Amino acid sequence: MNVLLILMPVSLILAALGLVAFLWSLRSRQYEDLDGDAWRILLDDDSPKDDTSER
Repeated sequence: MNVLLILMPVSLILAALGLVAFLWSLRSRQYEDLDGDAWRILLDDDSPKDDTSER
């Protein structure tokens, strides 16, 4: 029973930290363009590579 006195506040603190992190990600607009990244990975980049980096 004594373990519950420690685990309950710890779990509530961790849940509050997770909520704060989620709200921070919403405010910093992390979920603004969900389709852009999905389409960008499918685009074929046909630009020629720079050969000076191999020398």
